[in-house]
Amino acid sequence: MLSKVAVVLNEKLAMFEFGVVCEVFGLDRTADGLPGFDFRVCGAEPGTPLRSTTPGVTVTPEFGLDELVRADLVAIPASPIVVDDEYDQRVVEAVRAASEAGATVLTVCSGAFLAGAAGLLDGRKCTTHWRYVDKLAARFPGATVDPDVLFVDEGNLITSAGTAAGIDACLHLVRREIGSAAANGIARRMVVPPQRDGGQRQFIEQPVPECRTDSLSSILSWLTENLTHPHTVDELAARASMSTRTFARRFAAETGTTPVKWLTTQRVLFAKHLLEATDLPLERIADQSGFGSGALLRHHFQRQVGIAPTEYRRRFGAPAEER
Repeated sequence: MLSKVAVVLNEKLAMFEFGVVCEVFGLDRTADGLPGFDFRVCGAEPGTPLRSTTPGVTVTPEFGLDELVRADLVAIPASPIVVDDEYDQRVVEAVRAASEAGATVLTVCSGAFLAGAAGLLDGRKCTTHWRYVDKLAARFPGATVDPDVLFVDEGNLITSAGTAAGIDACLHLVRREIGSAAANGIARRMVVPPQRDGGQRQFIEQPVPECRTDSLSSILSWLTENLTHPHTVDELAARASMSTRTFARRFAAETGTTPVKWLTTQRVLFAKHLLEATDLPLERIADQSGFGSGALLRHHFQRQVGIAPTEYRRRFGAPAEER
């Protein structure tokens, strides 16, 4: 059973991510029939204030690191100092010891870097905020980093993406260990959905791969201005005065992708813009972005963004008065 929860803090902790863990596990909701947790905030030097990323705000952990090894759950909120590889070895060793003693470790956002420093990511799947996924993968090559999901459950290790994804991970753990009724009850008190759909792909800014030289720049510019036209690699090669094989090879070398994938990404990006800024019907957006049909737009949009175009518009579309 999930009973004792220890949150380990580092210097320059992120207040929202810390607050997420406090909100799920730190509030006494037993009067509402919800489970109670023995919740303890821990640091390397109990009683010593730690700076947060919010100017003028500090947090003072009441308990020391010895509480971690006795916890059922060790939660690690985000901290940019962890991303910058400035680990407090006392904290690293305490997290490692707690995991070895049988605790589940849950990380929020960049907290995954501390779990990696403790050796908990090797040979396992994990995630973090989409801005940090490449850095996490480079720092811990033994890990398999999934950039798309809201959280990854690896049994005694749960890693979550940025900020609000920590709520999803915490509620998932409650559901897994205590049941859906408890998770739903906590979510209702927090006024959040007990389980969200989709992943973090919908939030990621995905620029179109840029051409590394000037030799194809005119072709790429022309393509972005003529998305509505059907294009073939043969036609693009002829426009560039190259053979089809040479054009395809040069395109991949200079952009890192194929002409078809480049064009599809450009069309999806333009469709995202139209969904955010206009109230055009889906078929019109499909025409203007070059997909030709709503079905084809939905297929490629879902594949790249992770949610349907209509759901994307609901979440990110500007109010009518701002269009």
